[in-house]
Amino acid sequence: MRVLITGGATGLGQAIALKWAEKWAGKDEGVDICIADINQERGDETVNTLSAQGANAFYIHCDITSENDVQTLANTLETRWGGVDTVFNNAGVASGGSLLDESIEQWQWVFDINVLGMVRVSRALLPLMREQGGGYFINIASQAGLTPIPYMGSYNAVKAAVVSFSETMKLELAPDNIDVSVVCPSFFKTNLDESMRSSNPASHKMLNKFFAKADMTKEDVAESIFQQVDKKQFLILTHKLGKRAFLLKKLLPTQRYIKNMLNQTKMMKRAMEKQS
Repeated sequence: MRVLITGGATGLGQAIALKWAEKWAGKDEGVDICIADINQERGDETVNTLSAQGANAFYIHCDITSENDVQTLANTLETRWGGVDTVFNNAGVASGGSLLDESIEQWQWVFDINVLGMVRVSRALLPLMREQGGGYFINIASQAGLTPIPYMGSYNAVKAAVVSFSETMKLELAPDNIDVSVVCPSFFKTNLDESMRSSNPASHKMLNKFFAKADMTKEDVAESIFQQVDKKQFLILTHKLGKRAFLLKKLLPTQRYIKNMLNQTKMMKRAMEKQS
């Protein structure tokens, strides 16, 4: 099993790498894992941990906003492995703020990484999968892409785009025996806040509170992903409350759902005003 994880040096990407190494430990086929990231030090640490678990792992520097980096990644996997079986499009950043808080530059930054970065990696590795007769893309989106909350406009938008892009890939690549899943986790204890951009300190504090109060760890989320990937589930929801929110949005009349969300927005606005 040959697995690529972008953004695999830390956070959820690292947890996914360790989970796959754990689950494949002792199997005859074994697992090869490539950690593609921009953080050399953390990448090397993750590779050392994976190697201790019996996985064949290596790190490669890859900035997914760089066409050259992404193509070098694809060339390396072709030379080293002869292809790739599973690609986790996991690398991403966070952003927040109201419509007027978020600059166009911030919107462009988060789109370039969270959406176009995924497109670059998928385009570069698709020819390898087609040549070998199959493969699996697992795209990491967010609950925000399904049930958005206020003051996270750019992040909600990019994650919704990832969900739509993943569904498009699922339909388009099925004739090539290439499967696709999209993962939509809610808040969990991770380091995503390290990369977050927001010009509004209150927005930053609010999101940090959501991360701190999360009832799931990155390891819990990785375990849920593994179980659902094993069943080739397309839409992977990892949180019970996230599943409930998604179900309510689908089942409630639109006007009633919006009314409920407006009440929550009022509470969030009051909380942010207290933070500022």
